[in-house]
Amino acid sequence: MDMSLSREFWHSQLERYNMECSLSLPVDRQSSSTNQQRSGLASIAEIAFDNEICTSFLNYASSHHLTLFQLGLSIFYIFLFKLSHGETDLCISSINANRYQSELVNMIGMFVSTLPYRLAIDSHWSFDELVQHVRENCLSILEHSHYPLQHILDDNRINQSNASFLETMFDFITVSKDMGHLCLNETNLERMSLEQSAEATKFDFSLTFEYNPLHDYKKLSCHFDCSRDLFEKSTVSKLAQRFKYIFEQLFQTQSSNTSMTDMSSSINKASLILPEEAEEMQLVVFQRLGNIVNE
Repeated sequence: MDMSLSREFWHSQLERYNMECSLSLPVDRQSSSTNQQRSGLASIAEIAFDNEICTSFLNYASSHHLTLFQLGLSIFYIFLFKLSHGETDLCISSINANRYQSELVNMIGMFVSTLPYRLAIDSHWSFDELVQHVRENCLSILEHSHYPLQHILDDNRINQSNASFLETMFDFITVSKDMGHLCLNETNLERMSLEQSAEATKFDFSLTFEYNPLHDYKKLSCHFDCSRDLFEKSTVSKLAQRFKYIFEQLFQTQSSNTSMTDMSSSINKASLILPEEAEEMQLVVFQRLGNIVNE
C-alpha cells in the first residue's frame, strides 16, 4: 500500500503545532517536567442527560448529517476552547476503529488505533460552522486512519512521551444489542458499570460519551476520567457540571421545540459559569453598589 499521501496528510495536520505545550487546564497539581510517570489512578465524574436533551442532540446530528462522534467531539472542542481561556489551536487524541476497507468491517481482530484530532478554531465561528469543520476534519482523518501513530510521530520527529495530544482523549461509544452480553470461549461476560470499574486512567484528561438506545432513562451519558495526580475529584465533578451546562445551552429546547441557544451565534457566547455562580456574582455586585451608595 502506498503510504505517501497519508504521510503528507499527517505532516500537514501537525505542521507548526507545538507538541510539547500542554493544554492550559485547571489542574490542582502541576506535572513535573522531570518525572512524567503517572500513578494511573483516576478522578471520575459521570453525567446523565435527560431524554429531552438526548432527543435534541440526536435530531441535530441527523439534520446536519453528523455522526454522534462528530457532534460529541464538536462540543468537547468548545468546552476545551472555553476551559483553556480561548486556546484556538486544539489537538487531542481519539481511538479509531481503523476498519477503513469494507472487508475489514466484520473481520474479528483488534484494529483500533490512536490518532491526533487537531482543529484550528475561529472564535467567531457559530456552532453550526464549527460542526461542519469538525465533520470535514473527521472524514479526512478517516481516509488516512490506516497510517500508524508511531509513523506519524516518527515522521514529525516527535517523541511519544512529549506528544501533548496523547494527554487528552475523546471517545464516543454506541451500545448495541450485542454489547449487553459477550461470550468468550464459552464464558459469559457482562459489561461493567462505571461504579464497578476500577478508577484507573491512561490519560490526563479524558471524556467518553455513551449512547445506549436500549436504556429507558439514561440513553445518553458521559464521564470524565482524569489523572488523580493532576485533578482532585471535586475539581473533576465541577468540570463535569460545567460541561453539562455547555451541553444544555446547546440542546435544551424551549416550549416551541427550538434550542435555547442560537446555533448561528458565536461559540464565544457559550458560558462555563454555572447559573448559581452567576447569581452569586450578581449579589456581590449589588452589595458593593449598595455599600458605595451608603458611603
